[in-house]
Amino acid sequence: MSDKSISASADASPAPSAPVAVVTGASLSWLQAARVYLEPASLRMLALGFSAGLPLLLVLGTLSFRLREAGIDRTTIGYLSWVGLAYAFKWCWAPLVDRMPIPLLTRAMGRRRSWLLLSQLAIVAGLIGMALSDPRQTLGPIVWCALAVAFASATQDIALDAFRIESADANHQAALAASYQTGYRLAMIWAGAGVLWIAARAEVLPMAGAAAVYQQAAWQSAYLVMAASMAVGVLTVLFSKEPVQPVLPPARNAAQWLRTALVDPFADFIRRYRWQAALILALIAVYRISDVVMGIMANPFYVDMGYSKDEVAAVTKVFGVIMTLLGAFIGGVLSLRLGVMRVLMLGALLSALTNLMFAWLGTRGHDVTALIWVVSADNLSSGIASAAFIAYLSSLTNINYSATQYALFSSMMLLLPKYLAGFSGKFVDSFGYGNFFVVTALLGLPVLLLVALAARAAGPQAAGASGRD
Repeated sequence: MSDKSISASADASPAPSAPVAVVTGASLSWLQAARVYLEPASLRMLALGFSAGLPLLLVLGTLSFRLREAGIDRTTIGYLSWVGLAYAFKWCWAPLVDRMPIPLLTRAMGRRRSWLLLSQLAIVAGLIGMALSDPRQTLGPIVWCALAVAFASATQDIALDAFRIESADANHQAALAASYQTGYRLAMIWAGAGVLWIAARAEVLPMAGAAAVYQQAAWQSAYLVMAASMAVGVLTVLFSKEPVQPVLPPARNAAQWLRTALVDPFADFIRRYRWQAALILALIAVYRISDVVMGIMANPFYVDMGYSKDEVAAVTKVFGVIMTLLGAFIGGVLSLRLGVMRVLMLGALLSALTNLMFAWLGTRGHDVTALIWVVSADNLSSGIASAAFIAYLSSLTNINYSATQYALFSSMMLLLPKYLAGFSGKFVDSFGYGNFFVVTALLGLPVLLLVALAARAAGPQAAGASGRD
């Protein structure tokens, strides 16, 4: 899409009578629908998605692998996953990111880009702190640095989501979501497989017959490389244009500013969706619950099943993420052709079913072939669900409050799942991995009902019709 498609007066939110209406693009051919990924806005989101995806694994998934290798028990690792709750509470400071300028920087770069740059530099500083911290000596420094990275990363997400929503019309949000997910998943390959590969190559080989031990210097090198990799996002921000935003009338006093920044975004959502707001928020709160709760124990599971760093890197962090990218592209195109709600239902069903495959994997021992099949199915379904879900959340926002409203939605998506995930290590210690994976699959059953109810409330326009060439 060209930059002309960005309109300051356009309201990306749907009409109240059709809460999740998104143009499906049924009149487009499959080739025309796919070409959207080569447009400038999509390419920018590819690079910025990389910047957004890099910190997440380094404070959650990859960190859990590092801590388990350092001898930290699973229950503690589960509790430490609450670092990720920073993403679930980002709506608390989203109004500030949405409205408050940064002295000097905002005047030079614009509201969105200034917040993006500031948060990216904070992420770099936090990753350097994590690199220099040894979890075997004390967990305090690495936890505080991880919290700083999570807070800065959540802030980057707030500004980036607003940047994305303001960079295109609602008809192209699914494609931008897929491009964002592609960059995000490429970063996860680098922050997952890349960091394990670097750490493995930086290790001093143990003496013959000696057991492998945690090596701080190897992990330090890996995390320092990750900090340097944030240059991708920094350079993209510096060379991007600020999206056109609505002209906001100046506040007459502090009370009016607070009402405009804090109250109006939430009041607008309730006013537009009325009774359906509760249904929409309930769906958002639980849609990714199966994936998020299960994901915290995935890396400890791989360590305990005897998979090496190279095996985990190759299968789960490279091949698996490639499957997620494929799923994201499929989800983006299907959303354009068939409608977001139908793809939401498909993604929710597949996400629950693939968790059962992990329970089966736990019975196979050290079986790399089985790992490939399970990871392939899990990541393909995750990509489909993510692309559709991001498009769904984007369709709900009002462009006048894009950062705050999207932060509210994406925060609600994580709050309950991240809280429950904190107890995942204790559950595994008490009942085993097999029972844990089965329970996480069952958590996805209410999601199917909520998607069906939301689609029915939205009407046939939101659900979308089968596309025709």
